[in-house]
Amino acid sequence: MRKARFKLAQRFVLFSCLSCTFVISGLLAQSLFADDTETFGKPSRSEKQVSRLVAQLMQRDHLSRKPLDNSISQRAFDMFVKMLDPMKVYFLQSDVDEFSKKWRDSVDDKMKDGDYEIAFAIFNRFLQRVDERTKLAESLVDTAFDYTMDEEITTDRDAISFAKNDAEVRDRWRKRIKYNLMVLKNDKDSKVDPKEKLKKRYDAYDKRMHQTDNGDVVEMYVTAITSSFDPHTAYMSKDSFENFLISMSLQLEGIGATLQSTDDGYTVIKRVVVGGAADKQGEIVVEDKIVGVGQGESGDFVDVTGMKLDDVVQKIRGKAGTTVRLQVLSEDGSDIKTVKIVREKIKLEDSAARGVVFEEGAKSDGSPYKIGVIDLPSFYADMESSKRGSTDARSTTRDVERILEGFSDKGVDSVVIDLRRNGGGSLREAIDCTGLFINTGTVVQVKDAYGQIQKHNDERSGMSWDGPVVVLTSKFSASASEILAGAIQDYGRGIVIGDTTTHGKGTVQSLIDLNQLVFGVAKSPNMYGALKITMQQFYRPNGDSTQKRGVLSDIVLPSITDKMDVSEKDLDYPVEWDSVPSAQPKNFGLVKPENLKSLQDGSMARIATSEKFVKKKDEISAYVEQKNRKTASLNEEKYLLRRKKLNAEKADKKEIEDQVNHSNLEIKRDYYMDEVLRITVDYLKLLGDNKVANN
Repeated sequence: MRKARFKLAQRFVLFSCLSCTFVISGLLAQSLFADDTETFGKPSRSEKQVSRLVAQLMQRDHLSRKPLDNSISQRAFDMFVKMLDPMKVYFLQSDVDEFSKKWRDSVDDKMKDGDYEIAFAIFNRFLQRVDERTKLAESLVDTAFDYTMDEEITTDRDAISFAKNDAEVRDRWRKRIKYNLMVLKNDKDSKVDPKEKLKKRYDAYDKRMHQTDNGDVVEMYVTAITSSFDPHTAYMSKDSFENFLISMSLQLEGIGATLQSTDDGYTVIKRVVVGGAADKQGEIVVEDKIVGVGQGESGDFVDVTGMKLDDVVQKIRGKAGTTVRLQVLSEDGSDIKTVKIVREKIKLEDSAARGVVFEEGAKSDGSPYKIGVIDLPSFYADMESSKRGSTDARSTTRDVERILEGFSDKGVDSVVIDLRRNGGGSLREAIDCTGLFINTGTVVQVKDAYGQIQKHNDERSGMSWDGPVVVLTSKFSASASEILAGAIQDYGRGIVIGDTTTHGKGTVQSLIDLNQLVFGVAKSPNMYGALKITMQQFYRPNGDSTQKRGVLSDIVLPSITDKMDVSEKDLDYPVEWDSVPSAQPKNFGLVKPENLKSLQDGSMARIATSEKFVKKKDEISAYVEQKNRKTASLNEEKYLLRRKKLNAEKADKKEIEDQVNHSNLEIKRDYYMDEVLRITVDYLKLLGDNKVANN
């Protein structure tokens, strides 16, 4: 046994010398074979080692190269408190002041030492406050509330501070329970007594918090530190990493939605997978909150508020062909509905590129312009077929090239690439797909944490489409889709239409298996988890980053999505925008400033007289007004009137459904697409005979 351990230690030291010299091998060797048992509040040796590993990885490999210092410590402290109590309803201000005075500048030092004293001290106080608030809530639920009073509850977490005393706590919870009961008792689909349902919800949340183990606290605390560098860097505990690997293998089966535990115990829809069951069903959109899950056509609903995210996922996930029913609460908490979804396996063709030819306007000979629209929901590739050596494996580039060939056969005059719901995907496919519209040249530049810049080029000579190009974007166009849109602009190949700017995610993350880092090889079971860390940043051919700024549209069309706070810049501590030297992209000359001004003026004139766009502008104004509200009425008459009259949220959801999540096999021609086609016709007329990209 001693000999075996010695050999393993030798192998580790070799690994640390070759690949990870920043780690003190002796320190790891001491903890590698020691007793790894744990009790709550006393992390195991492997969990302590996670802290040291992550601390060193963040300082060495994170894109920002920021030191783990007091600045990060203060951010991390605030982030951890926010993670535990985002709505500021559990802690007292005195709790936070006490913790802050003692530890706000010590998180960095304790992390380097593998010390979780701060995490467990704060979390144990949180558990104490949860117990106290649960008892308070259960007593207040039976209060005879007066719903005719004119009073309001503050709904903007940034507009409130922690309660200063018990009286303030009681009043805050009184209003909170009154509002929740008002929402529940006006839920037509619910057959459960609102008071009993609310009691069960708070009791379930209390029990769930007491089920939290060391791994949960460590994961949350370490992620509070890593996300203080940027919002996409996070630590996954050994259990979360295992679930992540399982979900990756099963990600194409279920309802097709990405979930996140947030706010005060809710499970929130963060992304609806294009082509998935939820997408096709059409009633679920981003920021909806799942409060109940029922199995089959008639199974009892289980209240999942406060339930661990993994447990909620297990209840929603299931075999293709089976039914799950979800009770969904709207983002502002004003409406609950029941949504029935038949789980299914996503078929590649449901999320693949598709094309259609529309006719619009008239040429000098009276014939209509033919405009080919390509709906491109993601950049995908059949990696398994490629590994097997298939020469015709399904991919974005192959599918788009095939569509373009069909457009050419039909005499199409211009191509519109719709990226409004494209959240990214394969970088290689984004580069190759862009290459269909340029001859050769740099498509994207990538800079790492050491300042090294790598150019990713389209090496294939020639273009599959050399005519005018229009790219359609929204705030949901992110990552790889921003690469294509930016390159089209930088090469002067066409114009960009849509929201003011795209999402603005210009960073690249890598997943580091910490177990493999320690042992030098993949080893089961995983003791250390994994770190998803931001290590690179994207830059356009002209040298500008897409980070935070995104790709600005040449022509902006009115859209509620344009007013939503869903961009990279809306997150905490995003990596800042910067630039690198231009790759000197050759300008094809198909976009002239004077032409853009003419196109903008023409579109604005049409929109001003369009009944549907005028109505949309009114909905946008109502949405912005509603979004900016920091309070909600506790007067039932006013609440119901607001729910009835202010349908901006529903309009918002409808627009997301139509523009972002909807995956009907037929490309929809609505008032928005009509305006895009008219702009495209105006663009063709301005180009005149110069409609072919000359290299």
